[in-house]
Amino acid sequence: MLQTRILKPANDAYQYPLLIKRLLLSGSRYEKTREIVYRDRVRLSYRELGERIARLANVLTEAGVKAGDTVAVMDWDSHRYLECMFAIPMIGAVVHTINVRLSPEQILYTMNHAEDRLVLVNSDFVGLYQSIAGQLTTVEKTLLITDGPDRSAELPNLVGEYEQLLAAASPHYDFPDFDEHSVATTFYTTGTTGNPKGVYFTHRQLVLHTLAETSVLGGLDSVRLLGSDDVYMPITPMFHVHAWGIPYVATLMGIKQVYPGRYEPEMLLRLWREERVTFSHCVPTILQMLLSCPLGQGQDFGGWKIIIGGSALNRSLYQAALARGIQLTAAYGMSETCPLISCAHLNEELLAGSEDERVSYRIKAGVPVPLVEAAIVDEQGRFLPANGESQGELVLRAPWLSMGYYGEAQKSDELWAGGWLHTGDVATLDSMGFIDIRDRIKDVIKTGGEWLSSLDLEDLISRHPAVREVAVVGVPDPQWGERPFALLVLHEAQALDARKLKEHLKPFVEQGHINKWAIPSQIALVTEIPKTSVGKLDKKRIRVDIGQWQASNSAFLSTL
Repeated sequence: MLQTRILKPANDAYQYPLLIKRLLLSGSRYEKTREIVYRDRVRLSYRELGERIARLANVLTEAGVKAGDTVAVMDWDSHRYLECMFAIPMIGAVVHTINVRLSPEQILYTMNHAEDRLVLVNSDFVGLYQSIAGQLTTVEKTLLITDGPDRSAELPNLVGEYEQLLAAASPHYDFPDFDEHSVATTFYTTGTTGNPKGVYFTHRQLVLHTLAETSVLGGLDSVRLLGSDDVYMPITPMFHVHAWGIPYVATLMGIKQVYPGRYEPEMLLRLWREERVTFSHCVPTILQMLLSCPLGQGQDFGGWKIIIGGSALNRSLYQAALARGIQLTAAYGMSETCPLISCAHLNEELLAGSEDERVSYRIKAGVPVPLVEAAIVDEQGRFLPANGESQGELVLRAPWLSMGYYGEAQKSDELWAGGWLHTGDVATLDSMGFIDIRDRIKDVIKTGGEWLSSLDLEDLISRHPAVREVAVVGVPDPQWGERPFALLVLHEAQALDARKLKEHLKPFVEQGHINKWAIPSQIALVTEIPKTSVGKLDKKRIRVDIGQWQASNSAFLSTL
C-alpha cells in the first residue's frame, strides 16, 4: 500500500461532515427574498422555505420518525416535495421518493422492500394508497398533503394534514451532525425483468454531486445553463433521481424556483410565460408534447434553456426546438448515477468548426463532468481505446454512484463487476472525451452478424418531415436473426409507408451512415408510442405489441 503522509488534526478541530443541511444554508444566505413558486397557488421566500423545513422536521419528529427510518413521499412536483427532500434526510431519516406512475403492485413492492415507516400522501393518491394499504408490512403512520377537499377520513393511521401540522409546529429545529455516509435518499428503478431495484445515496454523495453539477451548469461557457439570475422549473418528476439533482443546485444558489405540480402542458407553458422561466430539464417526449400542444404552437420560446436527458436527443428535435428559440443541451446519466455523468461541452476546437459539426456534438451524451471517470470495455471486460470507433459497454467511476441495489447482493455485484459501475449502454469514447451512446445493450439490433444501433436509426428516420415521433426495435427474423422494425407517429395530415421510408433512408446508406440491412422492412403507424413511467420509450412493451400485431396481420403494418 502506498505510504502517504497523514497529520493528526488539532483536538478541537471541527470534523466537517458533508450533509444536505449544508446545501440549504447558502440559498438563504444569497437571496433571502427570492421566491419558491407552486403553480398559481403558493409563493414562498427562501427565509420561509427554511422555516417550513424546520417545521416539517418538528412534525416528523413528533410523529415518531427517528434517524435511520424511511419516510415515503407520494406527491406531484411542489414546494412541499422540496421541503421533504431537505427535512427528512436532515433529521437523519431516509426519503423514499415513490414513483407514482408505477403499477399499484410495483408501488406496494417498493414500499415494503424499502421498509417505509411513515408516508406522506397527496390527496390525488388516496385511492391508490387505499388499494394497497392492507398489504403494507412496515408503514405505521400517514400524513395527508392536499390542495383541495379534505380526504383525511380516508387515510388509516393519520397523523394529520400537512399545512395544518406545519402551522402549529415551531419554525426552529437544531439539525444535528452525523456521519456523512448515512443514507439520505432511496428510490426504485425498473428494468426489463423482475421487480424494481432500490438505489440509494448518502449525504456525502448528494453534496458532491450537487457541487459538481453546479460547476458544470454555471461554469462551462459553451453551455452556460444556470446562473443566479435564472428562473428554474423542473419538467422531470421529483421522484425520478431527485429531479436530476437540480433542486439541490437551485437551492444552493438561491435561484427562483417554479414547481408545476402535475404535468399539464397548458399549466407548464403558463408558468413558463408568467414566471419568466429560463431553465428546465426534461425527456424528449415531454418537450415534443409542449411544442405541439395548442398553447405552444407558434410560440416563440426565446431564452429558454433546456437539458435533455433520459433518452437520446436527435438532430430533428434539436433543430425544431432551436427554430422556436429553445437552446437544447444533451446530458447523460441514469438512476444508479445520481444521475449526472456527462454534459455536452464545445471546446475551442469544436467552436471553430462548422455549425453541422457543433450540432453533432451538442446532441451527444457529452464529456464526463468533474470527478467522473469513464471507460469502454468489451464483453470480456477488456478496456477499449478512446478512438471514437471502438464500441463497448460504458463503465463508470465517480464519488456519487450508488454502491449497489438495496437488499440485492447478487445484482449489486453484477452492477460493480471489476470495480466499475456497468451502465448496460453501448457507447464510444473519442480523443476529446466525448461519450456517444449508441444503444442499450438489450436494444442493439443483431442482424446478419452485425450490430445496428436503434438510436442511430431513430435519429435518421426522425429527419423525415412527416415523422413526429419514432421508436425502432429488433424483431426476430428466421434468415437474419433480427431485423429493425419502426413504430411511427406522424404529423397531422401526413402519410408515410415502408417504401417511402426506404427512399428517405437510401441516401444515408449511400453516404455510409448505415448499411442497407438497417432499413426497416416493416413499420407501424400509431397515434402514440408506449412510454415508461418516466417518459422513456418502452421498448419492452413495443416488442410485445409488435409481436401481437404481426400475429394478427394488423392493418397498422406497412411492409416492403
